[in-house]
Amino acid sequence: MAAPTILITGASSGLGAEMARQFAAKGYDLALAARRLELLEELRGEIVAAHPERRVVVRALDVTDHDAVFEVVRGFRDDLGRLDRIVVNAGLGKGAKLGTGRFDANLQTAMTNFVGALAQTEAAMEVFRAQEAGHLVMISSVSALRGMPSAMTTYAATKAGVAHLAEGVRTELYGTKLQKKIKVTVLYPGYIRSEMNAHVDQATPLMASTEKGVASMVAAIEKEVADACVPQLPWTPLGQVIKHAPLAVVKRLI
Repeated sequence: MAAPTILITGASSGLGAEMARQFAAKGYDLALAARRLELLEELRGEIVAAHPERRVVVRALDVTDHDAVFEVVRGFRDDLGRLDRIVVNAGLGKGAKLGTGRFDANLQTAMTNFVGALAQTEAAMEVFRAQEAGHLVMISSVSALRGMPSAMTTYAATKAGVAHLAEGVRTELYGTKLQKKIKVTVLYPGYIRSEMNAHVDQATPLMASTEKGVASMVAAIEKEVADACVPQLPWTPLGQVIKHAPLAVVKRLI
């Protein structure tokens, strides 16, 4: 029986790289994409050394190059024969308070995190519709549960946008012959140690290690849940507080 296949974007470091390690350990063949090809090559060497039986293919990809997104996804499908799961993970956390002269930073975040995710979702669904099977996984953020202040405003808005993008696909498929064949998962990670949040105090009790945080993501993906805050504790209950508590309470939390 052929190994399941998974495509992960933004796989050169952080959560993407750790997902690659953990899925390889679970028997998946990997398609890994990111801008920094040299880091992908290093990761491929590490994974193949640990799991010689695994197929690991890598391609450079800037998700703001929309034509390249389609070319890379189709290329990976041809490399591996099919793509069972596609994880839309690539993104960045750059941002500034609105109206402070840093539209450039906010625009870059919006183009990467939302428009780039749109291109990836289009390319993924093209493959899944042709296969009549697949699992779309969208990496959002707990910040998507509520409008966020200051430098987080645009980032949180993009993560809310990609969650709705994926949920829209699920709604479209509901009640059709593809409902049980194409699954959609939206993950809302809390604080998980990664390159993106390296500036955050490592001693914060809410910060999970990369390994532990990603293990919770991998478990949710394999269960094909519709959506989940990860790690489940403390982020499932805390996510409800962020989403529904009065603004005065939320501002104290964030």
